[in-house]
Amino acid sequence: MIDFHAFTALAGIDAGAFADKPTSLTGNQQEAAIDLWVSEDGKTEIGVWECTPGTFTADRSKSAEFCHILKGSATLVNADGSGEKTVKAGDLLVLPLGWKGQWTINEHLKKTYVIQHASA
Repeated sequence: MIDFHAFTALAGIDAGAFADKPTSLTGNQQEAAIDLWVSEDGKTEIGVWECTPGTFTADRSKSAEFCHILKGSATLVNADGSGEKTVKAGDLLVLPLGWKGQWTINEHLKKTYVIQHASA
């Protein structure tokens, strides 16, 4: 039987223990994440992620990501320096398959995410 899932009060959910952000360019960023649901084939992940202020690189060469910003703000820039955009609480962000660039977390950020992998 196929069942559905619902998640509530996501702004208040505990994303888990914070750890160093591996792709941080500022060297002192911390992140935490919790998967809420993963498809049986592993191609789709849904969860909550948090990150402290600073700048890091991101590579979506093999996946697309949809983010709903719950709190905080960030500025994203394409890898080639074009397309700068600031997002804040209440905004929806789409990072299409193949996107590469930098995030600058301006204010402690918390978001929900849906990641769709090109292959598992």
